[in-house]
Amino acid sequence: MRLLKNIFESICANILPTSCIACGVYQELALCKSCEEAIQIAGLFNYECCKQCGITLSEIEIPHQCCNSCQKNSPYFDATHCLDRYEGPLQECLHQFKYHKRLAYGNGLAYAWNLFMGSELENIDAHFLLPVPLSKQKLCTRGFNQSWEIAKRIHCGKHIEKLPQILLRHHHCQHQALASKVIRHQTVQDMFYLEKKHASIFRDRTIIVFDDVMTSGATLNEIARILKDNGASRVINWVLLRTQQPQ
Repeated sequence: MRLLKNIFESICANILPTSCIACGVYQELALCKSCEEAIQIAGLFNYECCKQCGITLSEIEIPHQCCNSCQKNSPYFDATHCLDRYEGPLQECLHQFKYHKRLAYGNGLAYAWNLFMGSELENIDAHFLLPVPLSKQKLCTRGFNQSWEIAKRIHCGKHIEKLPQILLRHHHCQHQALASKVIRHQTVQDMFYLEKKHASIFRDRTIIVFDDVMTSGATLNEIARILKDNGASRVINWVLLRTQQPQ
């Protein structure tokens, strides 16, 4: 099966046209050289960011390597690694993938992650990787979980097991896109849960949680709380795009 997949991908790469996921120009790879260089220079991974929540640090916060918010109210998760800002060149690509079901963009976004973050994080000391889940209702409506579609294609060490089915989510009708930070934290309380028969495998383990976008951190914080309540020792966020914190 793997051989057939490799043959199919090779045929697609050599016969079908490919366009840059950021600017749309036709060329061979998922990112053209111009956009690749732009992200390489200006990507969020180049900046001094909070080691815990991944937000860009102000000058007075840099010596602490931690933002004021995390210093005052430390979240449950222990670290966050982000590829780029939400407002950067990959934003429209993510929108096309997530809301217009342009599934090929998922491959391109995973390619971008592997290109810029793979060598740094591939062999990180962790045991499991979990995508942020969708509720069953949202999954039926969208047809796919965007976080898992990217996460299953990103590179990580063979010692890290990807588990897409163990972390689950209750359905909630309220959209959070324009919600305040306080409302976001309130609406995600007790939103996530683990299959009881699997919960014990996380005891004394380090867990990576992958999400496509991080805004207030409320969702990832609630997931980290659930994981630590079930014995996880460390929770590390891998985030494709990071927004500025809402006021």
